[in-house]
Amino acid sequence: MNLKKISLGTALFFGIAFNVVATEITRIAVFDFELNDITSLPNTPDEIIRTASFKPLLESAIKNLDEYEIIQISTKDYALENAGLGYLYKFHDIAASLGEKVGAKWVIVGQHSKPSFLYSYIMVNLVNVKTKSLVARYEIELKGSHRKVTERGIKAITKKIKNGIERYKP
Repeated sequence: MNLKKISLGTALFFGIAFNVVATEITRIAVFDFELNDITSLPNTPDEIIRTASFKPLLESAIKNLDEYEIIQISTKDYALENAGLGYLYKFHDIAASLGEKVGAKWVIVGQHSKPSFLYSYIMVNLVNVKTKSLVARYEIELKGSHRKVTERGIKAITKKIKNGIERYKP
């Protein structure tokens, strides 16, 4: 009888322990998207507002997956590490260090590249904080500037990010 209780207790303990490990939430820091507008009339107020909407839309889409926790980085810390347009997008190790400060496992560094009035690109670097390296780079072309186009683009990039994290998960 005692052996059965011990076996049942041991099985219960390991079952709970493995379940906790299996359902560990992955922590992700999403940086503000930078606008790289190279059109003849760059950085219009509408385009600045549109680009500013990318981060909250992406965070919301990632939260809806129920597998990830979004970690916020203070504006002050972000400003101290960011030396200018494209800096954190280019220097993955510095982006990773910033994510490490807040306990993130992954960092998403995004840019909105606008070479034309007709189309633009959402560009995202997926950075592994532990290895301080770029593991994937994704681009989605946006044709037009309507809200629906932006939402579809964010949805598509979210799917790519999820697949990338699953593929490169340690």
